[in-house]
Amino acid sequence: MNPQMPGTPKKNLMLFGGRAYPELTEEVSKHLNVTVTPQQAYDFANGEIFVRFEESVRGCDAFVIQSHTAPINQWLMEQLIMVDALKRASAKRITVIMPFYPYSRQDKKHRGREPISARLVADLFKTAGADRLVSVDLHTAQIQGFFDGPVDHLWAMPLLADHIRGKYAGHEITVVSPDSGRTKLAEKWADTLGGAPIAFIHKTRDPLRPNEVVSNRVVGKVEGRLCIVIDDMVDTGGTIAGAVKQLLNEGAADVVIAATHGILSGPATQRLQDSGAREVVFTDTLPIPAEKRFPKMTVLSIAPLLARVIQEVFEDGSVTSLFDGNA
Repeated sequence: MNPQMPGTPKKNLMLFGGRAYPELTEEVSKHLNVTVTPQQAYDFANGEIFVRFEESVRGCDAFVIQSHTAPINQWLMEQLIMVDALKRASAKRITVIMPFYPYSRQDKKHRGREPISARLVADLFKTAGADRLVSVDLHTAQIQGFFDGPVDHLWAMPLLADHIRGKYAGHEITVVSPDSGRTKLAEKWADTLGGAPIAFIHKTRDPLRPNEVVSNRVVGKVEGRLCIVIDDMVDTGGTIAGAVKQLLNEGAADVVIAATHGILSGPATQRLQDSGAREVVFTDTLPIPAEKRFPKMTVLSIAPLLARVIQEVFEDGSVTSLFDGNA
């Protein structure tokens, strides 16, 4: 008599990492106590990417991590190819983990004949075979609606705010948004820091000249206070460095920059160093190599948060509960 087949197959978590930032994948794997699935990955002479996993992935719960740093299109394509390989190898569920969502600034049309590239990225992952997306601090919350499936939008604010609260306890703090568009985020920061006042910088930007900003005036009380300038990303550093100088000119006692994604293109590192900020705090959603770091920069690890989210998704738990019901 044949023994009965088990009614429910055992769930199997498998972790996969792209080549953009293997150190982050390794750190996440240590927190999860799982090994990163070995793979072959290389580029052909003409730039085409090849990926093959060296273990069976049939029926697994797959989590694919990739940090979309420069060259962003290469790493985006590599993650899409990894998802396609998993789908064709019969993975049961594929969760794409992109700590920094690529093309997130192109989330709407400012003028006619422009793309909505953030939506295109979501469509590409859906077509490739992704069942779920996980990202940290999307540029705008509406991007969650671009993907036809579950999207876990994680916050880095608790991690950054804990660092600020621990290091600057006793200071009179004002939370500063570098522009009027981030005032809601500033309000959340203010609540987290125990009801600190907020301020924002009124600025102008020429839509025909990207990455160039003219700061105007500070709205709010900053004189004699420790100002925490918050943002989701720092790319070339022009906006944030201009904000720091504006605050110091308005009489701020000190300025600390706190941002999730350190893109740090071109002159960003030099601008941040020369801005007069007391400290610059990032998470490591994107790799920040040694040559882009300086003594006043602090980089906090996002790996523990990603690992907890992976565990919750794998166990069909609640990701929202990790953020007190707010995520």
